[in-house]
Amino acid sequence: MALPIRDQMKYWGVALAVFGLALWYLGDIMLPFILGGAIAYFLDPVADRLETMGLSRVMATVVITLVALVIFVVLALAVIPTLIQQLVTLFNIAPDIARDLQSFLNERFPDLLREGSAARETLMKVGQAVQERGGALLQGVLSSALSLLNIVLLLVIVPVVAFYLLMDWDNMVAQVDNLLPRDHAPTIRKLAGEIDTTLASFIRGMGTVCLVLGTYYAIALMLVGLQFGLVVGAFAGLITFIPYVGAILGGALAIGLGLFQFWGDWVSLGLVAGIFILGQVVEGNILTPNLVGSSVGLHPVWLILALSVFGALFGFVGMLVAVPVAASMGVLARFAIGHYKGSRLYTGLSGRAESED
Repeated sequence: MALPIRDQMKYWGVALAVFGLALWYLGDIMLPFILGGAIAYFLDPVADRLETMGLSRVMATVVITLVALVIFVVLALAVIPTLIQQLVTLFNIAPDIARDLQSFLNERFPDLLREGSAARETLMKVGQAVQERGGALLQGVLSSALSLLNIVLLLVIVPVVAFYLLMDWDNMVAQVDNLLPRDHAPTIRKLAGEIDTTLASFIRGMGTVCLVLGTYYAIALMLVGLQFGLVVGAFAGLITFIPYVGAILGGALAIGLGLFQFWGDWVSLGLVAGIFILGQVVEGNILTPNLVGSSVGLHPVWLILALSVFGALFGFVGMLVAVPVAASMGVLARFAIGHYKGSRLYTGLSGRAESED
């Protein structure tokens, strides 16, 4: 005999509360394990494909680990130092950019930035704030990222967790399936399959889109000669998963920097703008339809809301789990709506009479 609905809601509510408290109090501790689990989930299809080619699960995991290690070493030696150097330089010259913008506006709109005007004071304060607070923030991030504890967490624990989770992924899924309550196992399996399909389409697909676009933007902007092309390209690619935001912010930043560097060189400015236009055309017509698909079920507004709420509540860890939680809630909401439309509460007596006729 199944438990009453009230008791089931109580137990599931307790489980949800425990999950929220764990994120609240143990977010920093859970970070390497969440990252490791995300990496294992992302790479599980690759391991499955290698298994179908004849490798054992252990050998498939070892091959994936070695390839990832080579990629990490190449990035660490060739890309990351340049990226950090450009980022630091960008923060340091922010006041100069603000002064150049002020001079540009003074020449063409002298009344707008007259001495003592609010616009002039605001522009100067923005430049100083970006240099002071941005530089302090960057130094804090770098110092914390270079601390011994975080090196151990991010460079040792995350790969180890990802390795063992990837190697035992199929066994863990089977064990979790064996623990499902028997009365609800078919429904849970069905919902879990839909959630997995949504996550696979969005996270794996959108992760590939971000990587491809970020690489394209960075290389193209550097070839054009934009001074901070690597930073702008990496930033635009990183936030591409937020609909429209990546292109808007990345394009605005690139064009804004290009105005100061290429003012009068309209060909170079046109190339910078064309790079982002071409990137959006390729993303909207080729990358996203083929890698993400149109049936993910994550509305852009719902995704942005989830990222904002979870980021505000749980910080960086909250942003990591926001997309999986949003996808899961979307699947559960569609399941609940389907049951609601088949219930007496929705159909009423008239619906029952029509079905009998």
